[in-house]
Amino acid sequence: MKINQLSVLFCAMLLIGAFVSCRNDEMQEAITESAEGMVFRLQKAAFSGSEMNVSSGGKYDKLYYYITDEDGNVIKNVKSYYDSEKGTVRAEGLHEGSYSLLVLGIDGDERQDRVQVNAISHVSEDWIVFPETLLQPLTAQYFYSRTPFTVEIVEGDAGKFQEIAQIPDNIVQKRIVTRIDFGFNYNSVYVANSLISKKAIVNGPRFYRTFSGDGQYSGTTDGTLTQIGLDEGNEFLFMPLVAGTDFGGEVEMLTINYLGEEIAQSYRFVLEETEANKIHLISTEVNHPDDRLATMYVTETAMEQGEFYKILEDDEPVDVYTDRQQRSFNTAEPLQVSVTEDGKLHIRFYSPRDLHNVLLKAYLPAVSDEYFDIAYFNRIPAFADFQEGMPVLERSLVIRTETGRYVEIPKLSKADLQNMVFKIESNDEYWERLGQIKHGWTLYWGLFGGDPSKEDGGSVGNWMGIRPVHCRESVAFFLNFTFMIDMPEHEQILHENADQLYDDNKELVKVDEVLAKMRRNQTLQVGLVYTGNGIIGLGSPSVFGAYQRGWFEHYFNTYACSVMFHELGHVMGYGHSSSFTYGPWAEQLMNNFYVNNLYKMPIDNIDYLQSAQNPHIYPN
Repeated sequence: MKINQLSVLFCAMLLIGAFVSCRNDEMQEAITESAEGMVFRLQKAAFSGSEMNVSSGGKYDKLYYYITDEDGNVIKNVKSYYDSEKGTVRAEGLHEGSYSLLVLGIDGDERQDRVQVNAISHVSEDWIVFPETLLQPLTAQYFYSRTPFTVEIVEGDAGKFQEIAQIPDNIVQKRIVTRIDFGFNYNSVYVANSLISKKAIVNGPRFYRTFSGDGQYSGTTDGTLTQIGLDEGNEFLFMPLVAGTDFGGEVEMLTINYLGEEIAQSYRFVLEETEANKIHLISTEVNHPDDRLATMYVTETAMEQGEFYKILEDDEPVDVYTDRQQRSFNTAEPLQVSVTEDGKLHIRFYSPRDLHNVLLKAYLPAVSDEYFDIAYFNRIPAFADFQEGMPVLERSLVIRTETGRYVEIPKLSKADLQNMVFKIESNDEYWERLGQIKHGWTLYWGLFGGDPSKEDGGSVGNWMGIRPVHCRESVAFFLNFTFMIDMPEHEQILHENADQLYDDNKELVKVDEVLAKMRRNQTLQVGLVYTGNGIIGLGSPSVFGAYQRGWFEHYFNTYACSVMFHELGHVMGYGHSSSFTYGPWAEQLMNNFYVNNLYKMPIDNIDYLQSAQNPHIYPN
């Protein structure tokens, strides 16, 4: 019996991202989705060697398929339909006989691989051709299946004939490409995160470059590929290696340690054969000179991988940021360093600005009579909170002391670490400014009956619920204020205007007395003032409150700044008859000095926080 020919189907991409079959001039109209006929359900196989053990659906970016007769000839002139969403091929109009369905599915853009997909008339012909000169790994994945099936025509109701096809429930496509993964086993996480670059220098491997309709590989690349970059990823796709050849070379790595020393290393490897649809691992055991160094080199990558989050964020629970035990700091020590009970290094940074190049040194009498380098941070982000287990708890290591000696120390216990004393060094100009804060004030935050979960702040009396956006601004303001009180220029302006400094009895106050009150160790509970009662600030020796605009505009608005200093006058113990509230200290000297000298202060720009644009502020 002679078998009628079916049409050849290709897949083309629509602008909206869906895919439909395309036909040559000999093709008949495609059947509709609801039409009767044979349904082929496609599935993608998982990589052999991957953790996945199930196949995914048969949706491809592009799909090509043919139906061939038992002699391998492509059948033409048959109705068919490819549903890209469902991953199915539907066909009708075949006569009785034995057939095969050939499927080539592509995920990705084969044009980047310079791939040519040919129209074939027989399974022995080259269906897909890769370039002879391979300059980089493949970017797309290529799936293939060849599935035999039979068709029987039987008579049904009312004399109608229908096709009965023997088709597998699911037709699985396997990749015709292989995956080569480069894995690295490090003895120190800090070495792993200190990489500048890594690459594979390969010895011109040769891969198959053609693939026929019946699944045969042939042809060979010319061995031009000599280098593979490993900085952006470690997984690469290739056609399988030509039989009798290998994939070998050297992995070259360049690292930099916290002292700025670059170290180059190379490791040889060879992969003798590859298989399609399989993952092949090239594993490198990294032995590095810094493996036994006790110093935690905390790069930005290492910080992200550790226990890192930010304090005083907009979504921080109110019972956290208003709990003095959890949120409190002294402006002379905005970078808090400690060791937790379970032996982790813990840093917390009350700062609207990032800090760079931070060397943390530790002193532990049981270990050394010198300070030694315990951690180095490339960057500590604004309001960072970071914890990390300390390597000295895991094994004996080598420390670098303050005088540059390298000393081996035994494994330490958690109890040993509780006696550790720290000091911080940085060449960051911002750290230099923070270091000039000699007389710190301690801050913590309170609601004073307000409710920040309510849109109006749940005001009670003259207070409303402070939110993290206001807390962050209070950090900025008080860092600047406590920096200002030790500025020589500030002391000078007080001396130049000593005749304008008077108390509630209009008695002159000596400059030294004013400075002493500003520089005393003060502890304040900070809140947000409700303006509905006509009040814009509240202050006492233990409480400081300002209205919302005051917190946001202290950088540039001398009126808002005068309100802040008015309340600071109350903190210092002065009343409304003094120059420190409704008088020249608050309304002329300090407010103007603060705004005019902002560029010299730690938080020298409103853009660090941009609080006025924050979606969590209260409506004006």
